[in-house]
Amino acid sequence: MKQRESTFINMVGALLVVTLVSGALLGFVHQMTKSAIDLAREKAQSDAIASVLPPFDELAPTLKVLPEEGADSIEIFPALAQGHIVGYAVKSYSNNGFSGFISVMAGVDTLGNFTGYEVLEHKETPGLGSKMGDWFRNKEKEGQNVIGKSPGSVNFTVSKDGGDIDAITASTITSRAFLEALRRAHQGVTTLSEKNHGE
Repeated sequence: MKQRESTFINMVGALLVVTLVSGALLGFVHQMTKSAIDLAREKAQSDAIASVLPPFDELAPTLKVLPEEGADSIEIFPALAQGHIVGYAVKSYSNNGFSGFISVMAGVDTLGNFTGYEVLEHKETPGLGSKMGDWFRNKEKEGQNVIGKSPGSVNFTVSKDGGDIDAITASTITSRAFLEALRRAHQGVTTLSEKNHGE
């Protein structure tokens, strides 16, 4: 039997078949894992909301606010205790991290002070920018603690830029982006409050 000659058409056909099979398998795996991934994402968000807020009974419907500075909306989750708002969890972001996108969940009380934060997503350098998860809630160092403070009374920019917050050592770009996300969260709550008082 003559060995079949490898031709350009045969190679293209083989690559096409491999590509179609690979694409079908990836699509199948994506469909199988999509609901599990969505559930994990929802649980992470729910845990973050509970972590950044004072005790509450329920969340009011989620609101979306387009900040003055920023291309995308932020999500605000008003928290109620005995029918009264006790704070807001705000899913905010910055696109200016050292490696791009950073997403945070920030808690803001009714006086406009931060009650907590959780970093939801980032691609910052491990051991450097990734320290933002703990760096900005260091109670022992005033310049590293944003909890209990408000951009309305404290300059939420890094000290290198004339602000009141100490940047993560060797990670000024990440620090700027993180603080931008917090300022955006605070601005969203302020905008929402002004809108509600104007009605």
